[in-house]
Amino acid sequence: MVVPGRRTVWDGVIELTKKAEANCVDARLWSSQLSASLISVVDFPSTELAEVLVSYICWDNNVPILWKFLERAMALKLVSPLVVLALLADRVVPNRSTQLAAYRIYLELLKRNIFRIKDHISGPHYENVMNSVANILRLSELFGVETSKPGVLLVEFVFKMVSQLVDATLSDEGLLELSQDPSSQWLNKSHEMEIDDAPEIYNGKIGSHEKLQTLNTLMAIDIIVEFLRNTVISRLLYLVSSNRASNWQEFVRKVQVLGEKSSALRKSKVLNSGDLLQLISTRRFGYSCDSKVTPLRISNAIVDFGSLASYAGLCHGASLSSLWLPLDLVFEDAMDGYQVNPTSAIEIITGLAKTLKEINGSTWHDTFLALWIAALRLVQRERDPIEGPIPRLDTRLCMSLCIVPLVVANIIEEREYASVMEKPREDLITSLKVLGEFPGLLFPPQCVVSAANKAATKAIMFLSGGNVGKSCSDVINMKDMPTNCSGNMRHLIVEACIARNVLDTSAYSWPGYVNGLISQLPHSLPSELPCWSSFVKGAPLNAAMVNALVSVPASSLAELEKVYEVAVKGSDDEKISAATVLCGASLTRGWNIQEHVVEFLTRLLSPPIPADYSGAESHLIGYGCILNVIIVGIGSVDSIQIFSLHGMVPQLACSLMPICEEFGSYTPSVSWTLPSGEEISAYSVFSNAFTLLLKLWRFNHPPIEHGVGDVPTVGSQLTPEHLLLVRNSHLVSSETLNRDRNRKRLSEVARSANCQPVFVDSFPKLKIWYRQHQRCIASTLSGLTHGSPVHQTVEALLNMMFRKVRGSQTLNPVNSGTTGARYK
Repeated sequence: MVVPGRRTVWDGVIELTKKAEANCVDARLWSSQLSASLISVVDFPSTELAEVLVSYICWDNNVPILWKFLERAMALKLVSPLVVLALLADRVVPNRSTQLAAYRIYLELLKRNIFRIKDHISGPHYENVMNSVANILRLSELFGVETSKPGVLLVEFVFKMVSQLVDATLSDEGLLELSQDPSSQWLNKSHEMEIDDAPEIYNGKIGSHEKLQTLNTLMAIDIIVEFLRNTVISRLLYLVSSNRASNWQEFVRKVQVLGEKSSALRKSKVLNSGDLLQLISTRRFGYSCDSKVTPLRISNAIVDFGSLASYAGLCHGASLSSLWLPLDLVFEDAMDGYQVNPTSAIEIITGLAKTLKEINGSTWHDTFLALWIAALRLVQRERDPIEGPIPRLDTRLCMSLCIVPLVVANIIEEREYASVMEKPREDLITSLKVLGEFPGLLFPPQCVVSAANKAATKAIMFLSGGNVGKSCSDVINMKDMPTNCSGNMRHLIVEACIARNVLDTSAYSWPGYVNGLISQLPHSLPSELPCWSSFVKGAPLNAAMVNALVSVPASSLAELEKVYEVAVKGSDDEKISAATVLCGASLTRGWNIQEHVVEFLTRLLSPPIPADYSGAESHLIGYGCILNVIIVGIGSVDSIQIFSLHGMVPQLACSLMPICEEFGSYTPSVSWTLPSGEEISAYSVFSNAFTLLLKLWRFNHPPIEHGVGDVPTVGSQLTPEHLLLVRNSHLVSSETLNRDRNRKRLSEVARSANCQPVFVDSFPKLKIWYRQHQRCIASTLSGLTHGSPVHQTVEALLNMMFRKVRGSQTLNPVNSGTTGARYK
């Protein structure tokens, strides 16, 4: 089959349009026929089709039905509304005095489309559309900046459209000379157009020439006001005021002249001068005559619509970034190592993101971009691990690479289930593409550089035609890779989204995602496959294998399920080894499967009663070794915070309480020997479990603000009673809960341990111990007086600590003065 040439294709379009015009065909039928004839040879929206249609109308065929055809093509996205507006602005506005009806229709189309600009730039052809607009309107002449970045072009396009409208209105009212710019660049007539008499507007005959011109002027002013009033457009104009002070000042002077001198505005019963002048005030735009911005700043700051609409203040210090500040505050609050939250961070952040979206009037594109940037800033604020009982980098990486992707997945599933007229997956894709324009945020911390490089390697292997199975990116020699294949945080985020099935591998082909291909793939991979692949294929879980699996996170749910199966059904030694593996790197750095690791570990802390069990003691005693391994393995500050972020603290507490009750009151002298040779007793298990349990409700905070009574509270909410109430609520199922991936997981974990509600009264001994613990903490409040036993003990401990510090500092006398002053 011979594909017809371009000329034949467009000749066919003209012929089809002529026939439809002659037969008065409905615009919907014409558009269907047009789409069917072009779908195999043209990508929609088509810039060439827009040029053909506009050229055909202007001006030999300026009749009402053809404008209806054009409008229908815009509505169906056969042509981009932005390209059509650019073409009409270039042809109609300079000839508005003779083409009054066409100018009126242009104003109608402009008003109908420009304030829905977010709907017109979310598609895959966004960059091509903006480049076409730039060529049509010669946007490079606007600020003297050559750029192909669609975000910059979008700002220039909006500014040029409103500036052109202001100049046209000033000229129509004879005010252009007062604006100090009598020769506007927007108003030069095109010499290639034939000027005909103005036709009739398609909805009826026009009135007098002067009356229609006045109506057009009023409508133009109304659109100018809406440009300045509309939230999205004003955010884009704000960037001009911040980055191009001279251009903006000139624009402001013209708007002020229009507001003060326009006769049409004085006659208007809807608009007034005060409203227009207020909208252009310095209070709204914060411009300054002394502003000086380099071309580099604007090109780096204005990158795409998401950053324009939501993060203008991120680069310019403005207040717009405060729209999303609550996300930063919630993220940072979740990092507080002295408290845990009984509610999943996924649920909290999902609710907050939805609320902010509505308050800010944002799209899901803006909202997703806000989530990514807040998460990345969280990591950048704690790039290097530090010592001390506070969350370190692992917790922040969990938030950025696991929790936020789960939040995004929840939102997408919910919106798609609701069958609303939204396309959240497309918004996710555009937000991640825009994220690539923030290199400062994407630079990975040193501890995850290797993981980021592997993610980039996987993409390059895929694009090069290689097999990106389990082991490929792990074993390939990096010297065989392109020198510029270094990965960053975006590569890790994309992999996390792919793991949650909200993205696919088409992301690897995004412009700029990876650079270069592998010229020659390795003929064979090393004979020894990575540890996880070997384990899945049946390699024994010996000491060497355990050490390897502990240090490398699993990459798939199938691998985790294999370990979990061993932890449940294996021999005693295998169970301990499997539990050790789950508490390793898969828990702290397995971001793509972390929610499953937390779930499996929580399940293992509540082993079911064996079907053939007939002993008098609790069945938990027989699980002493594996329980202790898990309790110790998840006892670090980072690990507890990870459980907290995933909402597993209530169930974790419910699992620890029976362990404390049974092992703390177990009378026979019993002990177990771990594979490492360490010997543990039942009381060791109790001590570790009780200590971990106390960590879940801020055991180290004395109840100063709550008073001291018979049963003083420690912490505002995280009492054992409260945690169990939250856990019991997970047993409630409903259609809404079952649709929520996170809540469904919490419910399944709770039911796996005990499908009945659990209360503190079920653990009488634990309740007594807990009260004793509270009294011990409360007693320190009255005991911290000079000369008391508590005061003497604290004083002795401090003296011992300071003696050790001073002793160690004798080796480095240079710092002794500074350190001594610090402890005075």
